[in-house]
Amino acid sequence: MKHLSRLAFSDRKVFMLLVLTSVLIGAAIIGQSYFFVAIVDRIFLGEERFQDILPLLVGLLLVLAGRTLFTWLNGRTGIMLASKAKRYYRQSIIEKYARNPVQASLQGQSGRKVSVLMDSVDEIDGYFSSYIPQMIQTMIIPLMILVVVFTQHLYSGLIMIITAPFIPLFMAIIGVMTKKKSEEQMEKLNTFSGKFLDTLQGLTTLKLFGRSKQQKEEIESSSLGFRDATMEVLKVAFVSSLMLEFISMLSIGLIALEIAIRLVVYESVSFFTAFFILILAPEFYLTLKDFGSAFHTGRGASGAANLLAEELEKEEEGIQWGSGKLAGDQPPEIKLDQLSFQYEEGFAMEGLTATIHSYSQVAIVGKSGSGKSTLLHLLSGLAKPSSGAIEINGRPLFDYEEKEWFSQVSYISQHPYLFSGTIAENIAIGGRGNHSKEEIHEAAEKAGIAELITSLEKGYDTPVGEAGRGLSGGEKQRLALARTFLKKPSVILFDEPTTGLDLKTERVLQASMEELAKTATIITVAHRLHTIKNADQILLLDRGHLIGKGTHEELLKTVKEYRDMVTVQQGGDSA
Repeated sequence: MKHLSRLAFSDRKVFMLLVLTSVLIGAAIIGQSYFFVAIVDRIFLGEERFQDILPLLVGLLLVLAGRTLFTWLNGRTGIMLASKAKRYYRQSIIEKYARNPVQASLQGQSGRKVSVLMDSVDEIDGYFSSYIPQMIQTMIIPLMILVVVFTQHLYSGLIMIITAPFIPLFMAIIGVMTKKKSEEQMEKLNTFSGKFLDTLQGLTTLKLFGRSKQQKEEIESSSLGFRDATMEVLKVAFVSSLMLEFISMLSIGLIALEIAIRLVVYESVSFFTAFFILILAPEFYLTLKDFGSAFHTGRGASGAANLLAEELEKEEEGIQWGSGKLAGDQPPEIKLDQLSFQYEEGFAMEGLTATIHSYSQVAIVGKSGSGKSTLLHLLSGLAKPSSGAIEINGRPLFDYEEKEWFSQVSYISQHPYLFSGTIAENIAIGGRGNHSKEEIHEAAEKAGIAELITSLEKGYDTPVGEAGRGLSGGEKQRLALARTFLKKPSVILFDEPTTGLDLKTERVLQASMEELAKTATIITVAHRLHTIKNADQILLLDRGHLIGKGTHEELLKTVKEYRDMVTVQQGGDSA
C-alpha cells in the first residue's frame, strides 16, 4: 500500500488538481444549500414574488452546473491517475520479463503471470480512481461544511464532531478484514488462472492418458475456491455499507431532533438556520459514507498491490546492455572466454572457450541435456553468463547496445512461435522495419514456402491461428526461415531445425541454410551426421563441458566420445 501511495502522490500537478476540484465541490455544495434554503425561505415565509427570487434561481442553477462539472473533473482526474498507474505496473512487469526472457519463461505458470499482469493490475484501479480522490474530498469538504455549520449553530457542529469519528473507526475495523480477504481472493484467482491455462494447453495429453476427469474436478475445486473467496469479500462490502448507512442516518436523526427542539420548543434558531443545517448535514455524512465505500475499495486493492510488489521485487539477474555499435559489413568474430552459466535447479555450464570466425559454419553437438540450447541462449543474448564472457569483435557482448546486437541476430528454434494474424504479418515481424509485399514474397520464395502460400485461397492474407495452429512443423520452420531472409542478419542460430521433419522439408531447409551461409555466420545445434560433417568447426558438449572442438576429421581422431556418437549415427543410418 505504501508503494501505491507514493505512486499516487508522485505527480504534484494531479494532486493539486484533485485538491482544487475538491475545494470547488465543497464550495458548490455549500452554495447549493444556501440558494435552495434562501429560495424556500423567501417564497414561503417572506412571501416574495417570483421576479424577486429570480437571481437566486439563476445562482442555484449555476452552482448545480458547477458542482456537476467539478465532480466530473475530479472523477476524470482519478481515472487518469489510475490509467497512469496501471500503465506503469504493466510496463514494469513486462520490462522485468523482457530483461531475462529465458529465466522468466521457466519460472511459474503462464496463466498466473497473465493473471498478475491483467487482473491484479486492473484490481488496483479503484485505489487511484476512487479511493485517492474520495480521500482528498473527505479531508476538505466535511471540514468546509463543519466551519459553516459552526457559524450557524454551535450544538449541531458539536454533534457532527462527536458522531463523525465513528465512521473512520468502523472503516479501520472493516479494512483489516477486507485486506486479508482480498489477498485470499487474488491468490485464488491467480491459482485458478494458472491451472486453467495449463489444463487447456495440455488437454490432448490429459485425454490420451485418461486424466481429463480428474483435471476437471481440480478446475472445479479451484473455481469454487475463487467463488467462495469473492463472496467473502462481497459479504464484508455489504456489511460495511449497511453499517455506514446506519451510522449516517442515526447521526442525521440526532441533528434533526436537536434542531427541531430548538426551533419549535425554545424558538432559539431561525427557520433559515435550521433548514440550512438540515440540508448540509446529509452532505457532511454522505462524503464520509462515500469515503467508507472508497476505503473498502482501496483496502481491496491491497491484495493485488502485494502481488504486484512481490512480482516486481523477485530477485533477478537482469541483463544490462551498453551503448556500443557494431562496425563493418561482415559478420562479427565471436569468442567464448571461459564461459560459464548455471540454472537455479543445478545444471551448470563451465569454462567454455572457443572462437567462431566470420562466415563460418559451426555445429554444436552432444547428448540431450549437455547444454546445447543453453549455449544458443547465451550467444543470442537472451541469457547472461554467470562468469566468463562472450566477446564480439574483441568486446564483451553486453558492451553493445541491445537493439544493435538483436538487429544482427536471428534465432530459429525447434518450435518457432507464430502469432495470431496473417502469414504476411508473421513473416514481416522478423524484418527490421516496414517491408513491401515484394520483399515479403521474395523472402518466402527463398525459404521454399512461397508455392504453398500461393496455393492457399487467401494467399499471404491467410490467417494463422495462435502459436501457428493449422500449420505443420515444417511449415512453421519455413516461415521462420522467411523471417530470417527478410531480416538479413549476420549471425544465425539454429536449434536443431530439422528434428522431426520429413526428408523433403529437411532438404528445403538445408538449401536455405546454405543460401544464408553466403552472407552470415551459421551456428547450428545439430544431430544429423551430414550436417555435422559439413561444419567448419564442431563443438562437442557433455554435461555442460566442452570436451572437443575441431573439424569432423580432427574429432574422429582425437575424441572417443565423438567417435562413439558417429558410430551410433552411422549404424542408425545403415539400418
